[in-house]
Order: sequence, then structure tokens, then C-alpha cells
Amino acid sequence: MNSPGTTWGVGEYPLMGRFLEPVAVAAVDAAAVVRGDRVVDIATGTGNVALLAAERGGRVVGVDFEAALLRVAEERADATGVEIGWLCGDLEALPLPGQSADVVVSVFGVMYATDHGIAARELARVAAPGARVVLASWVPGSVLPAMGQILSGYLPPPPASSGPPSRWGDPVALTGLLEPHGLRLTATSTSRITLPFTSSEDAADFLIRTAGHVVSEQDRLTSEGRWDALRQDLCGFVEQRAESRSDHLNLSLDYLLASAIRTSD
Repeated sequence: MNSPGTTWGVGEYPLMGRFLEPVAVAAVDAAAVVRGDRVVDIATGTGNVALLAAERGGRVVGVDFEAALLRVAEERADATGVEIGWLCGDLEALPLPGQSADVVVSVFGVMYATDHGIAARELARVAAPGARVVLASWVPGSVLPAMGQILSGYLPPPPASSGPPSRWGDPVALTGLLEPHGLRLTATSTSRITLPFTSSEDAADFLIRTAGHVVSEQDRLTSEGRWDALRQDLCGFVEQRAESRSDHLNLSLDYLLASAIRTSD
């Protein structure tokens, strides 16, 4: 297998992708995909949304900038016998013609664009008038955005951007991002997925091995004598945020599911 092109292809992100499948179901349901719909899954990752939409009869294209994840998605599609087009491309320059989609979905994807305004413009560009747009994004202050603050002292600074990814998980901020580009927000709801773990150490190890930007720094941090400290800080974070049960703990990840419609030009 070729080397990953970005940190998204490092570590075991496909394992996290399996836990995120319920969010893909919620997004495809919200988009009301029907047979014949032209569907674009932006930042498809391992293809959760694309596979569901294709199974419901959509004519689906999945776009991602990490070829290693696209290979996983393609293998899953081949195994289930659905036909999906896979494209390697950037959130801010989608390799698709204008007005080419009846449905545009992005689950924990477009929120990671460097320039939020350009990404919103691209969502609108590929959406035909009347198209349904559905986005799932982490809520500000929820577990994964907050984890980023815990890790910030150990990792290189992220690329300069026009705002934090969780900006897309705030309905007011999201309205401000979408409306200038002809995308009218029609519904929002906050939901959560819950990850069960046997211990805080189990949870911390899962969060680390599914985060390529952390795994890619392990050798450096180990040589600096800081890797164990990162892990311990993450264990402490999990203990603060998780709900303890008698024999396990639950870590809840809150997200915003937002539906919008592409208004006519």
C-alpha cells in the first residue's frame, strides 16, 4: 500500500469511522436520499455516507484528499457490490462541476477546511438549486474539540485557518457561514454518540491510535520524554469527561446535525 499523503491516513482512523456509522445513518436520513439522487459525500473518509446513499439508490460520488482512506472506502464498496465514484480532491477546490448534486453531505469533514468561507462556497457551487445539504460537526466544547486543547502543548500548531472546526457545530456561526453562499439553514439538532471503554487508559489509547496527527508525533515525543505525559494527560481528561459505570465508562461525543437547502440563483 502507498504511504498516506496526510496524517489522516496515519494510525487507525477506520476504527473510529466504524463508531461514527450511526451519524452517517442520521445524515443520510436527514438528506432523504431516494433512488436517482445525485449525491456527493464530501470528505468521505472510509465511505460511511457514500455507502448508505448508494444502497438507497443514489448516484454517489465520494471525495476525500487522503488516498489511503479512499482505498478503504473503495474496498468496502467492492465488498458490498455498490457502485460509487471516488475522487481525490480538496475541500476548497472540489473536483466536481457546478450544480452537479441533488444532495451534498459532509460528516465531520468540511468542518476541517482551512478557509471556512471557501469551503462553504464550494458546498454551494456543487449543489443544484433546491439541493439538500446536510452537515454533521462537533459541538464547540464537546469532547473532541476539547481534547485538542489538551493536546495542544504536545503537537505542532495546526495550519492557520479562518476559525476552529467546531465553528460548524454552532447553529448561529453556521448560518453566518452558509447564507452568504445561498445555503439556507432549515433544521438543526444536537445528538450524541457514546463510546464504551473498560477504563480511562483504554479510552485514551483508542483516542490516540485513531488520531493520525497524534500517532505521527509519537517518535518525536518519545525521544523528548513526553509521550507518557501526553497519555497521562489524556487519561485525566477522559476521567473528567466520561460517565463511569460499574464495569465500564461511557465517553459521549456531541455533534450538530444541520440541514440546509440551496436557494435558486
